[in-house]
Amino acid sequence: MTAPSRQLCLFDLDHTLIPIDSDHAFGSFMVEIGWADADEFRRRNDAFYADYQAGTLDLNAYIDFATAVWRSRPLAEALAARERFLAEVLRPKVLPQALELVRHHQRRGDLVAIVTATNEFVTTPIAAEFGVEHLLAVQLEREADGRWLGRVRGTPTFREGKVARVHDWLAGQGASLADFSGVSVYSDSPNDLPLLEIATDPVATNPSPALEATATQRGWRILRLFP
Repeated sequence: MTAPSRQLCLFDLDHTLIPIDSDHAFGSFMVEIGWADADEFRRRNDAFYADYQAGTLDLNAYIDFATAVWRSRPLAEALAARERFLAEVLRPKVLPQALELVRHHQRRGDLVAIVTATNEFVTTPIAAEFGVEHLLAVQLEREADGRWLGRVRGTPTFREGKVARVHDWLAGQGASLADFSGVSVYSDSPNDLPLLEIATDPVATNPSPALEATATQRGWRILRLFP
């Protein structure tokens, strides 16, 4: 029997492929364009972000909060604001070294996916900027007319949920982890330890101090894409 030859490559997004948290930045953009009260929104946005960094985030509460401002607008307005965010905030943060890392895995024929705890509304155009076809993000329930709701649909791509979603995604393509000769996972966060632990090549990328300590202890690669 021939051994598998194709490899799987899974990228976290925020602070891994881009040097910002896209969800937090999108919230700040909502303030900048006048869709949210600056003091109150920033206070709550920053508090949720601190919880994420500490590994104590209530994801359902955060999703309801983070999507409330833009999903209360007509769909066309929300999409236009997202396009402005992409052009004005996000695209300048897509740096050549990150693009090259993704291209490296694509050139060698790896199956590449972005697996992120940020919701699909914010991240769909970001995945497209990287030329990555497969995006596993937090899915949102939607109305019949296409408007997004502030509720998570299915398993959220957060902590152990990332692993579950990867298995489900592969199964949908008639594949499993055993079909790959190797699995690379890139992440900056200890929230992604469950995902990193399924990798044959776990890479602590721009790691937080907590993840760097774990990576050093376990002998994982440490990659610094950004200054």
